[in-house]
Amino acid sequence: MRKKKRTYTEDMKINKTRYSTKDITAWLWRHHRNCRLQALLNVCIGLSQVGLGLLGVDTLRSLTDIATHAREGSIIWTAVTLAVIFLLEMGMHIAYTWIGAVLGVKSKNTMQQFFFRRLIKGQWRGIEKYHSGDVLNRLFSDVNDIVALLTDVIPTAVVVVAQFVASFIYLYAMDSTLALIVVLSSPVFVVLSRLYFKRMRRIVRTIKDSNSAIQSIIQESIQHKMVIKVLGRETSMVEKLELRQSLLRKQIKAQARFSIFSKTLVNIGFAGAFLMALVWGLFQLQAGLITVGVLMAFTQLINRIQRPMLDTARLLPIFVNSMTSCERLMELEALPLEQEVEPIRLDGKVGIRFDDVSYQYDPKRHAVISHFTHDFRPGSFTAILGATGTGKTTLIRLMLALISPTEGRAEAYAADSHPITPALRGNFSYIPQGNTLFSGTIRENLLMGNPDATDEEMRHALQLAMADFVFTLPDGLETRCAEQGGGLSEGQAQRIAIARAILHPCKVLLLDEATSALDMETEKKLLENLKQHFHGSTIIFVTHRLAVVDFTTDVINMQHL
Repeated sequence: MRKKKRTYTEDMKINKTRYSTKDITAWLWRHHRNCRLQALLNVCIGLSQVGLGLLGVDTLRSLTDIATHAREGSIIWTAVTLAVIFLLEMGMHIAYTWIGAVLGVKSKNTMQQFFFRRLIKGQWRGIEKYHSGDVLNRLFSDVNDIVALLTDVIPTAVVVVAQFVASFIYLYAMDSTLALIVVLSSPVFVVLSRLYFKRMRRIVRTIKDSNSAIQSIIQESIQHKMVIKVLGRETSMVEKLELRQSLLRKQIKAQARFSIFSKTLVNIGFAGAFLMALVWGLFQLQAGLITVGVLMAFTQLINRIQRPMLDTARLLPIFVNSMTSCERLMELEALPLEQEVEPIRLDGKVGIRFDDVSYQYDPKRHAVISHFTHDFRPGSFTAILGATGTGKTTLIRLMLALISPTEGRAEAYAADSHPITPALRGNFSYIPQGNTLFSGTIRENLLMGNPDATDEEMRHALQLAMADFVFTLPDGLETRCAEQGGGLSEGQAQRIAIARAILHPCKVLLLDEATSALDMETEKKLLENLKQHFHGSTIIFVTHRLAVVDFTTDVINMQHL
């Protein structure tokens, strides 16, 4: 029986939005501060363009009436005035472009920094429900949308309203009946805009989520390219991407159909109103009640009244898109932050004490760690053993205050100081499992351990970490590493990470399977170096290798707890 091809049809359902328009408006006002200068300048330029535009209409009317002998005046000087107005309008456009280039990037950078800071300083738990590709999509695409809304869309909307009001007043002063005929389409436009906004806001959310999903698939596949190749899943990953892209195409088609239908109705209404106004003006001209210049002014003003409505129709999709971006960024901002506590570093030898500690990731499931009690005494070297799933990683997270005990107490202490909790992290140097190098030079990676480290100190740390190979590389400390230490072997990357931890001032050294990629002889020599260098400090080594036990003073087998 042939297997049915999987689809994502269920994702086509349009979900209700999480935040109300009032909530989003309040949120935008809070984040508007860094964009206010650019927004204010854009409004000023826009209003100047409105004034120049109306002045141009009046000048063109005068020029036409002079040419048809309906009034007295100089064609040359009136034409020169019109040319000056055109040049000023060009200057305003150049100023608008320059302001966007100079201030726009700064506004985007400031907002990205705000959310990046919150993500970095947020609680360890919370962000894991979002894929990193989705988070990146929000930090770039959605931030760009919000800045565009605050600095371009909203100022443009203000200018559009000003242009509509000014043009209507000018036309009303010339012919009140014609002005009223032109604005008859406004109520219909307002009703259609409201219906359009509600529907389009939900459609745009599904499209943005699909874009995030596509970025997540691509990013994850590139990161795990080797695994995909070994498992022979290159074709299936491409098919997975194609399914998501197919869904996105369907969503965009649905958006396009709805947008075309809405805009067609609006354009029909505007075309009808323009035709009625034009016929009215022609009858007035035929009856000798107006001049040709006034008729030209009529057509110009009709366009300037209807153009703001059309501009609003053009801005609506952008506005809806930005509102959806607000929702997605509001979700990130709602993630809980860590408590702002100044890192506390104890003096002297430091120990870590667990008193009847239990922890549950999910209240509905059993505790990963249950009533754990142990004193990692100052100066001790403890090996933590145990199979996968016995709580070793959870114990590390508790030590580093990434999570807090569900029950019990975890604290750092020194002989002459009061115990501290949960601000334990400042007393640790941590070497996590796997390849944790950043893209950049080896020097830059080492300086993350201690920004003030000298070349001699870095050399000594590399020697202790059995990473002397760095000095045989053509560029030495300036050797560049790709993402996750690309260009180095797993064992080389681990040893550089250990050197980084050695450079970091600490009272407790915590290693999580930090020698898994090293051979037995190299691991033995490394442990001897660490024990000698960190003499008097507390060392905690999480490992599967029983050989480590020979170097320790204490052993904890999580399997037996």
